[in-house]
Amino acid sequence: MPHSAEDYVFAQFKQVADNELGLFAVFDGHSGQEVPEYLRSHLFNNIINEPDFWMEPEEAIKRAYAYTDSTIMNKAIKKRKGGSTAVTAILVNCEKLVVANVGDSRAVICQDGVAKQLSVDHEPNKERKVIEEKGGFITEFQGDCARVDGNLAMSMAFGDRRLKEHISSEPDVWVGDVDDESEFMILASDGIWKVMSNEEAVDCVKDVEDPRLAAKRLIKEALMRKSRDDISCIVVRFQ
Repeated sequence: MPHSAEDYVFAQFKQVADNELGLFAVFDGHSGQEVPEYLRSHLFNNIINEPDFWMEPEEAIKRAYAYTDSTIMNKAIKKRKGGSTAVTAILVNCEKLVVANVGDSRAVICQDGVAKQLSVDHEPNKERKVIEEKGGFITEFQGDCARVDGNLAMSMAFGDRRLKEHISSEPDVWVGDVDDESEFMILASDGIWKVMSNEEAVDCVKDVEDPRLAAKRLIKEALMRKSRDDISCIVVRFQ
């Protein structure tokens, strides 16, 4: 059934004191646009304003994600419904990369021609024990993916008030250096990854120098492969 787009991308370079930050994100919403719109406007500010971000980025990002989700649940979203995945990447002085995610939007880096996944796909079956211990359940009907409480196709997300007792918004975080072998990074919603492997996505755009054209090629390829989900992606070139 056709519906309005519920996913958003964010890409911005920002000077913070003596540091240049590249801020990149894909937010893939469900059951409304309010949650991904709020994330686009507020999540990075919450991360950067964490005092320990520069020394302990992993813990700072986890706190910022938790604070953002709490704000969404308590007062920011008027209807208090719907939710969103998030995959965020912060490039610090073109030397260090900090990636975090909740849900099934994904970050993949190409290093020396090889794809490496930096994020974690939060699929319900991977968290079945935790969800069931919280009182939730997983459904698996023929022709459909596994769903939390028969509804959500992922085990972690922002928002989703009705399911909050059974799901989490605590991100997986990856921190690493950008070295001479680091060529480019892809951030994309599951509309890409349901029809392409990490290596296929990297191979599709590794010869495209312009990152905007590379993102357009990925989207075109996913559509040719008959992807039926919303498709949003960002390609970031390091060199």
